[in-house]
Amino acid sequence: MLNIQSLSRFIKRRSALLSVCIFVVLQSCTGPAANQQQPPRIAIAGLGIESSTFSPALTNEEAFHARYGAEVLAYYPFLAVDSPLRKRAVWIPALTGKSLPGGAVTREAYESLVTKILDSLKKNGPYDGLFFDIHGAMSVVGLDDPEGDLITRIRQVTGTKTIISTSMDLHGNVSERLAANTDLITCYRMAPHEDAMETKERSVRQLIERIESGKGKPAYKAWIPVPILLPGEKTSTRIEPAKTLYKAVAPAASQPGVIDAAIWVGYAWADEPRNHAVVMVTGDDQLTVKRTAEQLAQHFWDARSGFSFVAPTGTLKECLDKAVASDKRPFFISDSGDNPTAGGAGDVTWTLREILARTEFKSPNGPTLIYASIPGPELVQQAVAAGVGGKVDGFAGAVVDARYAPPVKIAGTVTAIEHGDKNAETEVVIKMGSVSVIVTKKRKPYHKEIDFTRLKLEPRKAAIVVVKIGYLEPELYNMRADWLLALTPGGVDQDLERLPYKRIKRPMFPLDKEMTDPDLSARFIPSSDELGE
Repeated sequence: MLNIQSLSRFIKRRSALLSVCIFVVLQSCTGPAANQQQPPRIAIAGLGIESSTFSPALTNEEAFHARYGAEVLAYYPFLAVDSPLRKRAVWIPALTGKSLPGGAVTREAYESLVTKILDSLKKNGPYDGLFFDIHGAMSVVGLDDPEGDLITRIRQVTGTKTIISTSMDLHGNVSERLAANTDLITCYRMAPHEDAMETKERSVRQLIERIESGKGKPAYKAWIPVPILLPGEKTSTRIEPAKTLYKAVAPAASQPGVIDAAIWVGYAWADEPRNHAVVMVTGDDQLTVKRTAEQLAQHFWDARSGFSFVAPTGTLKECLDKAVASDKRPFFISDSGDNPTAGGAGDVTWTLREILARTEFKSPNGPTLIYASIPGPELVQQAVAAGVGGKVDGFAGAVVDARYAPPVKIAGTVTAIEHGDKNAETEVVIKMGSVSVIVTKKRKPYHKEIDFTRLKLEPRKAAIVVVKIGYLEPELYNMRADWLLALTPGGVDQDLERLPYKRIKRPMFPLDKEMTDPDLSARFIPSSDELGE
């Protein structure tokens, strides 16, 4: 048996051992590993559309194909489950939505989408950062500067301490309100936008790095409005002077003291005071930020008279005459005035009516021509009922935009039917003479080879391919043997001087060709910290 003294020593030893164990456990909980900073909580939200105020079309909520939760994260390859960026933060997706370009968004659709974003942000906060993924050229019925409105309302939920990083299309618009409410901001550096996902990743990476480093918001944001308004077809980075202008952006952004540098061409087919070019530079070195912004803005202004169309242009008749006479196959023609990738209604029939009226294409042995495309839901329904090989006779187009021509009569043989496209829903091909017309249930842009081949069409073997588009997207560009841009009518008319601008700031180049040189000195935008809670 243990005596009292032995029992006392035993208890003390056990107590000491227990104390050591407790200390080790506490150290494991409170030591260096436990003191590491928790990963930042980063929200994701945004809406993207390019909307023409010169088109009678209206855009509804369903056009945005809203994503929530895991759907949002799945959209970004750089945030895949095992990706390094994914592991560096706790991601809280709210809602993102992207619509095909089109007409102005209805106020009801906008308010519904914004309410869903705000409700989600309220529910899942607080946030260290927010990735704001937008286009920048959304027009909303009865509301100026929707992106500025949206980010202001987001700030009312997140507060001013949350760091917001904004990614945009270079054809977007940066108002002072948008610039003030965001902290980091960047945009594409290529047109066509082959660097779209790279830009979004850069925006997210900059956000995480500023949070992790403790540097937080940039000390300086330089904003310079440049009174230039040009269509994307004159500012493609494939050709000069945009090629050299945008080539200077990456080196400018990589300077010590600079976080990012960006040039926005702006969106030419909306009539709002914010529609013009902008240069922004963010960083921590005031002099470098200022000098860089002013240099980029001055280079843009100095190059203004050098911008020209990315392809030779002409009237539709001139383009068709050259294409028919050419031995280069395939010969692409851009039906640019009703380009649905820029905001056109997509159902203007003027070009197709002119094509079908030409004698060269009335015989099956004429030059093969593919036309992409025209919406005609009733004709599509008729074609589906007739089946491949069946005959149809009906009308398509000019339901939304009949300003230039009425619905076009299409009578021919159905050669293909496809269901399930995200945008078109159902597509049919109807052969008339030597012309194959793609008719869709809903409008759809055609910019990839598979868009044609899935409909049993062979664009590489066609004599002529006419596409409702502006500059050719990469796959079409690489496929073309020759190319002309037809100056056709529509809601995104390339001849800006024909558009009835009333609200943009004047003077504006090239509408006011003899205007004096503008003040291109940098304007420092206050930090979002100064907006007040």
